[in-house]
Amino acid sequence: MLEWLLSPLSYTFMQRGLLAAVLVGILCAVIGCYVVLRSMAFLGDALAHAILPGVAIAYLLGGNLLIGALVAALVVALSISFLSRKGDVKEDTAIGILFSAALALGVALISSIRTYAVDLSHILFGNVLGVSSANLWLIAILTVIVLSILLALYRPLLVVSFDPVLATTLRLPTSLLRSTLLVLLAITIVVSLQTVGISLVAAMLVTPGATAYLLTRRLPIMMLLSGLLGTLASIIGLYISYYLNIVSGSAIVLVSTLFFLLAFFFAPRRGLAWNIFHHKPIGAK
Repeated sequence: MLEWLLSPLSYTFMQRGLLAAVLVGILCAVIGCYVVLRSMAFLGDALAHAILPGVAIAYLLGGNLLIGALVAALVVALSISFLSRKGDVKEDTAIGILFSAALALGVALISSIRTYAVDLSHILFGNVLGVSSANLWLIAILTVIVLSILLALYRPLLVVSFDPVLATTLRLPTSLLRSTLLVLLAITIVVSLQTVGISLVAAMLVTPGATAYLLTRRLPIMMLLSGLLGTLASIIGLYISYYLNIVSGSAIVLVSTLFFLLAFFFAPRRGLAWNIFHHKPIGAK
């Protein structure tokens, strides 16, 4: 068993992949708590797909794909915030318009690339075992920045998430906090690209947080549990990916989904099996 665990770590690419997977697992899980509490799952998925133009332009120019993705994510996030604050456009409408436009532009740019692009396939589906040293440093730096800002804004975001009326009464800058959270979410999505890819990043944002939500209603504990679940899912999924030779992002998301199903059925007081055993209506408190 020990050899089974240590053998993959003899490879440098596996060591970098493990570090990247842990960083992404923690980051997605922590900010994912706000995604779950504020019902922002659609926004996370839209932002993930809306960064395709940045990825395509960076590829065509021979630049860093993650940098291109970061620029596109920030532009789309700030544009959503601007359109929903100014005029009569609702946020979900702004998301739908910008998501569709960015996705269409990305597809148009990618279709202009006549040769098969392996780098782009990794962005779409993830390849944590192919993380370079430069990308690992970028992932680490962005992770520290996002977590530091979330820690600094913990109390204001807590009030805005649980009691918007109180936040207005306290004159908190709700619009600015919303925009900040959008930017942090965009950065998190970019950080996650190499690990789980565009197609699966929304799952890593939502699933660990949703699992932790079934186990507790206290935000600090929810964040700790979500971070732990995200880390475990990333590590276990990475080993499964290595030994079964499957896409890393898919393996990580499937493990995370398994954790959610276990919590859904067996969580104390809220699990389906618990409710049936105690003859308690499902969803009752």
